[in-house]
Amino acid sequence: MKFCTIDNGTPDGRVHVVSSDGARMQPVNGADTLQELLENWDALAPGLNAQYAALNGDTGAEAFDVQRALSPLPRAWQWLDGSAFETHSLLLQQAWGMPVVGLNDRPLMYQGLSNEFLPPHGVAKFPSEADGIDFEGEYGVIVDAVPMGTKAKDAAQYIRLIVLINDWSLRALGPIEMATGFGWLQCKPACAVAPITVTPEELGEGWRNSRVCLPLNVTYNGKEFGRTNGEEMKFGFDQLIEHAAYSRDLPAGTIIGSGTVSNTDYATVGSSCIAERRAIETIAGDMGETSFMRHGDTVVMQVSDHDGKDLFGTIEHTVKIVG
Repeated sequence: MKFCTIDNGTPDGRVHVVSSDGARMQPVNGADTLQELLENWDALAPGLNAQYAALNGDTGAEAFDVQRALSPLPRAWQWLDGSAFETHSLLLQQAWGMPVVGLNDRPLMYQGLSNEFLPPHGVAKFPSEADGIDFEGEYGVIVDAVPMGTKAKDAAQYIRLIVLINDWSLRALGPIEMATGFGWLQCKPACAVAPITVTPEELGEGWRNSRVCLPLNVTYNGKEFGRTNGEEMKFGFDQLIEHAAYSRDLPAGTIIGSGTVSNTDYATVGSSCIAERRAIETIAGDMGETSFMRHGDTVVMQVSDHDGKDLFGTIEHTVKIVG
């Protein structure tokens, strides 16, 4: 199944089911918001499956309008972002003169801003170009309620939906905040999420081992920047859920991110963020030629399945400096 949230003037919007081709939509029966749907998933799922099947055959249904779409969850109880791609860590460690150790056996994860997720299209506002504005293409999952202590072997059953995320970062502020030993705040503004969220079965063979095994296509100022595949996660989403739920229950609607999608064959497939591209350039002796984003720059993210069908719709933003 596929879902979106349409702006209706309320903070959480109105949840709609979306046809398999992404062309049509209809208000979900039995729930007003995606959060309400997630909290009542088991009770509503049989009716939702029937509604989805009927919508797929209803060519006269309301057209899906991405300009009215909000993030599937315009706000969430928790946003927990991992860093699960070892190539990304290795490249940044080498470029920054750190010990090159990759990822150890403990997933990296931080708790980020969750009271707001940007709509998928429009402007993304930032205080200053000097902050090192960067996009980060990643995948995420939205989970049902997960009990504390859940192990990876049992975690996949709680994955309800999959999303495409642009996890904005302000790179100049990251090292300053990390040096305090107290975590990130200023360097992590609101994320953007693609307009359509899908159940795992919609990915077909693109969903394996609790990983999105599909290319994430990034275009920066009209030029292809990356088409990295989510298959190379060192820790799958099942393992990230185990990590997140070690000492807490996870409420339904918790979003867990993969971190920047990165591949060992970066010379061919590119990157999903500017920092990694600059790290590759630095290692090659070019001292980070690719600039961070400036006022008016654009980034677009999109994912297609193995049949070329758009899965999540696009994230498309133009940077606007408001400081």
